[in-house]
Order: sequence, then C-alpha cells, then structure tokens
Amino acid sequence: MEPRRPSHWAGLTLDRPLIMGILNVTPDSFSDGGRHFQDAAALVAGQAMLAAGADILDIGGESTRPGALPVDPAEECRRILPAIRALAERGAVISVDTRNASTMAAALDAGARIVNDVTALAHDPAALKLVADRCAPTVLMHMRGTPATMNDLNRYRDIGQEVADELGSQIAAAMAAGLPREAIVTDPGFGFAKVGAQNIDLMRNLAPLRTLGFPMLIGLSRKGFIGQLSGEPVSAQRLGGSLAAALFALTQGAAILRVHDVPETVQAVRVWQGLSV
Repeated sequence: MEPRRPSHWAGLTLDRPLIMGILNVTPDSFSDGGRHFQDAAALVAGQAMLAAGADILDIGGESTRPGALPVDPAEECRRILPAIRALAERGAVISVDTRNASTMAAALDAGARIVNDVTALAHDPAALKLVADRCAPTVLMHMRGTPATMNDLNRYRDIGQEVADELGSQIAAAMAAGLPREAIVTDPGFGFAKVGAQNIDLMRNLAPLRTLGFPMLIGLSRKGFIGQLSGEPVSAQRLGGSLAAALFALTQGAAILRVHDVPETVQAVRVWQGLSV
C-alpha cells in the first residue's frame, strides 16, 4: 500500500493536477532558448502563462540540455532575478530552476517560493542546508552526473526501481538536513541520464517512485523521446505528443505537470478531469 501523499505543497492544494509553466531566461535551452532572454520578454511570457492558468512559473537561467556548459551563478542571477521580482510582485508562485545555492538564496529573497534542483541538491554542498534552513518547498529530480556527462551514465537494470532508490537516498539526505517531508516533491527526470526507450520504460514503471509517498512532478514537454514516438524532429512542433504524454502521466500519478505550452495543457487537463469523474 502506497503512503498517503500530502494534500498541499508550497501553499497550493494538490486536489487537482497543477500546471508549472517553463520560463527559460537563457540563450540556449533545448526548445525555447533565446525567446525570453530579455527582461521584458520574460515578463510578458510569464504574465501570459498566468493568465492561461499556470499555477507555478518555473524560472531558470542555466540550460540543462544534454552537453550544456555551466553558467556562473552571478550571471544566472543577473538573468533571472528581474523576472522573479516582477512576477512575484504580481502574485505568481515562482519556482527557481537552479542547482546553485547562492542562486537559490537570491531567488528566494526576490520572491521565489520553490526550489527546483535537477541534481536533487547534490551539486552544491551548501544547497541542502540552505533549503532546510529556509524550509523551502523543493523539487528533487533524478539525474546522474552533469548535463555535460549525464548521457554517458545511462546504464540501468531496472530503471524504475533504480531511479526510486537513488532519489530515495537524496530524500533521506534532505530530511536529515532538516527539510520537512511535506516540503518535498519528486521528479524522475525524464531525459536526464535517460535516452530513447529508457524514458518510455520509466514512464511505464513509476510505481517504485510512487511508493516513496511524495507528490510527483513530471516534465515531458517537447522531449526527444516524444519526437521519436511521433516522428517529429522539431521540438517546438511536439505539442500533440506533449499533451498525450502529459495526460498519460496523470494516469501514472503525476501531481504537477511541467510544460512549455500552458494554455493547451490547461485545456487538455480540464477535459481529462471532466471525463474522469
């Protein structure tokens, strides 16, 4: 029997799927790099996502696509803090997508409410203490290595169980540092140290992660394996496949969907909910 998951997270109720809109303030993210790199463009995009029904805006200043090079935290902050401040002032629930503790701290000070770390707080030795001291709602994602090395670390015997076991170790470390259980959301990390059919196998085998008893965030939007399944090589043209994958993720227990296409996902989820009553 799976543990009972919390009913609230980051001040939001989990009685329905939450939509997290992706706002990359970067020149080189895999799908939308450069579109929101200027402060004004980021603000307009964020406001449009909120108007379309996004519950959370996930703002990041460092691309984590395969092979991406690291960004200095000072430059990362320069990119993201204006958008975080402006959108938080408008009442948005902001998640900061970063693996650097100094960026986490600056973003929380600027109005972000959530930390979303693709390394599950393993990259920066100061990150664990920071989020624990702040009691910050935190997304712990599964990844091996770094964006530059992760696709060389994709050997699994049982991908669902290994992802759950490795994330479980990071959860234990976070809780030992003082992060409350109710602050934690898990993310299996589709496309991070997982290639091709491994992502499909993982999606079909999320039961071990569910048994950990934490809400799951699922990020599938425009991913490469959707292109492989659909035959669409252009990431920005994978809306239909992304919606299909998102709805399938809900059947597998997803509590939060991290997406590029907010209006279409909100509409699809509302219809799915209406038909599922």
